[in-house]
Amino acid sequence: MDPSANPLAGTVTGPPEPAALPAYWHEHAGLLITKPLQLLAILLVALVLRALAHRWINRLSTATAAGRVPAILSPLTDRAGVLPFWESAGLVSERRKQRADTIASVLRSAVSLLIFITAFLLVLQVFEISLAPFVAGTSLVGVALGFGAQNIVKDFLAGMFMMLEDQYGVGDVIDVKEATGTVEAVGLRTTRLRDVEGVAWYVRNGEIIRVGNMSQQYAQVVLDVPVGIGQDVPAALAVIAEAGAELYADERWLPSLLAEPEVLGIEQLGRDQTVLRLVARVKPLEQWRVARELRARIRSKLDNAGVGHALAGPDQPE
Repeated sequence: MDPSANPLAGTVTGPPEPAALPAYWHEHAGLLITKPLQLLAILLVALVLRALAHRWINRLSTATAAGRVPAILSPLTDRAGVLPFWESAGLVSERRKQRADTIASVLRSAVSLLIFITAFLLVLQVFEISLAPFVAGTSLVGVALGFGAQNIVKDFLAGMFMMLEDQYGVGDVIDVKEATGTVEAVGLRTTRLRDVEGVAWYVRNGEIIRVGNMSQQYAQVVLDVPVGIGQDVPAALAVIAEAGAELYADERWLPSLLAEPEVLGIEQLGRDQTVLRLVARVKPLEQWRVARELRARIRSKLDNAGVGHALAGPDQPE
């Protein structure tokens, strides 16, 4: 047959043309494959790190609330826990749990914020977005917020250190200069007190310069007993010591006392009276009740013994 009769005879067939779709994938592999994988890896790493950090913080919080304080959280140890009274009343465990939960919540929020901000910056870097305008804008916003919220930051930091150092907790009776009363609520920004007249005081943590805590470890009853000039001072001292010994021997009052009341002796000498001092170490928040009972007993014994003419004590909240 004549080859010229066959139009396909002698024609050399080359390799097939590549399809359009594979060529498109090849040209845009960075955008369609590499970058999504990078984004997925950043997201997965951020979520894993967040979960591990939260788990670690929760374990520390649980151990601290249960009384097993890790070395890293040693500032959370309760100074008030040295007295069995606190444990038996359940105050130490509740106070420890409150502080541990609060600090753990703050740590979890801070860790999550740090991880997600870092992940967001890495995502911007993957898409080759310049961070200079973003950083400049963020700096301006940060400066504006810093001036407007500096008091909030100050209160927040003061509340954090207050909890870490266990300066006071719910149920304590404290004096913060602006107000004196029982602590009803402790937050990272404010502390709420209730005074003896029932007034609720809200004190910003950043404004608390000094704190006098009347509820930690133990309290001290200090009674100054004046006797008139010409009275038998040794007899008055013996009567006061007897009143203290009887109170210490009373089973109804013994749980409130940590030691037998002690007569220190003559505290002041005046033209018309001599002041004698009695001290007693008691459990926290028991000082005012014990002081009232001691005053009543001393007054009665002094009258029966015929010595003394008045009874006084330091100004203390009733």
